[in-house]
Amino acid sequence: MKFIDKLERKFRGRGIENLTIYIIVSYVLGYALMILNPGLLSMLSLNVSKILQGQIWRLVTWVIYPPSSSSTLWFVIAILFFYYPISASLERTWGSFRFTLYILSGMVFTIISAFILYFMTGGVLDLMYNGGLFSTYYISLSIFLAYALTYPEMRVMLYFVIPIKMKWMAVFYVLIVGQNIISCFMNGTWYVAVPIIASLLNFIIFFLSTRNLSRYNPKEIHRKNQFKRATGGSKTVPFPGSGNAGGVTKHKCAVCGRTEKDDPNLEFRFCSKCNGNYEYCQDHLYTHIHKK
Repeated sequence: MKFIDKLERKFRGRGIENLTIYIIVSYVLGYALMILNPGLLSMLSLNVSKILQGQIWRLVTWVIYPPSSSSTLWFVIAILFFYYPISASLERTWGSFRFTLYILSGMVFTIISAFILYFMTGGVLDLMYNGGLFSTYYISLSIFLAYALTYPEMRVMLYFVIPIKMKWMAVFYVLIVGQNIISCFMNGTWYVAVPIIASLLNFIIFFLSTRNLSRYNPKEIHRKNQFKRATGGSKTVPFPGSGNAGGVTKHKCAVCGRTEKDDPNLEFRFCSKCNGNYEYCQDHLYTHIHKK
């Protein structure tokens, strides 16, 4: 999305580095409180009734609230053997700003859904669940889905035995989540589906609303890194009328010679159909003659 691209250019370097570690620490703290002091943990949940009474810390502390006990063992195993490596890899691929924005947007959507449910039900759900409906379980699932879409051909060992590609695991989990949502509506517990959908909105917005996924493709990233190593940075060629007197730049169009210094809003892409590492601006990416 161009809006997110503009934010990334404006706030590049403003993301939370190693955010994955902080998230895992919060999970560990949440499980420790669940075992050692459940009463204290209940004071940290996303209970809108309590928030409106002045307990505003719940807007932040709910992120340590663990999923339901039925999924606790699986969730712990997923964190130790699966969640951390894919999250760290995704952060390195996207950059800390975009990864931070992805996580925070999932949390913000979950908070919004909590307030919507509160006003729709008159606070009844807070009395029934004390905010226990809301956790970061499905936000963590959205990280897995994002990784699967970024690295669809990556193979993992299911149950440490069966090799399977990430894209098929993502399809499997999407079907499970879809079944859970449908079951909630059929069983009359539609309110359980609301936080599930809300916590996955970041995935929908970041991926299903944009056509520009190639920039995060591992092959594309590898091509860019090879090109940078081979050229050691490109020298700018002044574009007619741009006033650019030259200098080292990161991007340069192979057709018109424009760089990011000519126009900071220009987007550059490598062409996968050209035989070699050729980069083009947005005006020539689809109009240039492929080099064979």
